[in-house]
Amino acid sequence: MLSSLPRVYPLLGLCSGYLIVLLFNPVRLALRDGLRCILRFKRIWITFTVLGFAYSVFQFATFTPIHQSADLDFSQVTSPGSWEWPSFFEVWREVPLPALEGVAGIFDNATTTYPLSIVAAIFLLINWRGLHGALFRALGKRYGVWGYLIYAVLLLSAIATLLKPIAFWRLPGWGGNVAAAGLLQISATIDAVAFIFEYLFGVYIQVYLITVCLAWIKGLSFGEEDLFKFAMRRFSYVLEWAGIVVIAGTLIVRAPLLLAYFRNVPGVLDYLPLERVIMSALIILFASVQISLVLHNETLRAALRAHREFIRRNAFRFGWFLLIAALHFFFLTACDAIVRTAIADRVVAVIIWKIFYVLARGLITGWLLASWVCLFRQCETRRANQETWIRY
Repeated sequence: MLSSLPRVYPLLGLCSGYLIVLLFNPVRLALRDGLRCILRFKRIWITFTVLGFAYSVFQFATFTPIHQSADLDFSQVTSPGSWEWPSFFEVWREVPLPALEGVAGIFDNATTTYPLSIVAAIFLLINWRGLHGALFRALGKRYGVWGYLIYAVLLLSAIATLLKPIAFWRLPGWGGNVAAAGLLQISATIDAVAFIFEYLFGVYIQVYLITVCLAWIKGLSFGEEDLFKFAMRRFSYVLEWAGIVVIAGTLIVRAPLLLAYFRNVPGVLDYLPLERVIMSALIILFASVQISLVLHNETLRAALRAHREFIRRNAFRFGWFLLIAALHFFFLTACDAIVRTAIADRVVAVIIWKIFYVLARGLITGWLLASWVCLFRQCETRRANQETWIRY
């Protein structure tokens, strides 16, 4: 009997259930305010869209070469009903991990910054809008002598980011002087070092967007250059926690992959999904630490204590927010897996779907990030005016 029902009825039921959950959950006010925030400051979701689009273009140019003009035949998308559409059970293995990482990104780094991280490295080195100087002064004031060591690591990783495209596109042409294994080792080492800057650049973007949301909540006006520097000073407080995440990610995910280029490590890729799950779980487990450091300019120890108190007092509402975020990323990732499988090698269809997917993901990510800031402020009214003064 169920198989004889038109497919539109299950779809209507799914949409109705989604609306009920969205409109009658305990965090609906934060979700509403998050939507109002991104409508007021569109840069929040546009930033994620631009970064996602840049990475999609890089992936397309690298892995989907166009061999002939027939590949750009728009007749490919005129009859999607004739495509071989898979069922969800055929692609479900591709869904949970990206959805989990999407949820974790709300509390850490919600987007991949490559290849625009190359542009960011150039801007940082030329002291665009005084950000290089602001970073140097903030690290020195915040961490003392250790700040200059952190600055050296950031500078080295920025240089590695500039060398990364050369390592991937030019080193193979110089293979006459270096063995193939040596080329792979050099490329992998540069990529591992560049990861530090790419990740921290993503964290800075997250801090900047959180400060934009904070300005909206408080009804503040601001100039762009001042806000960039303000976010850099707040970033110096987040850097201590971000450094822990970098070290954990390097030891858990990056180090085994890099080691495999220097010696035989059996089945190194088999453990990669588990390693990514561990990193995502770690970030979600300490979800409010980053935003607490941004909003309160406190020490890491104080942020950890505040996180414990936040979870103790607001576990129910935070759990609902995780559920709402997981629901959106799950359906978005599931749609992506199904459509990509149905598209197969239709290049034009790939381009059109990627544009739609990047826009949808950027909008959802920006909305959820703004909603998270609103929810945190609602739950933290007792500490709303307890930000520590930045002394530089």
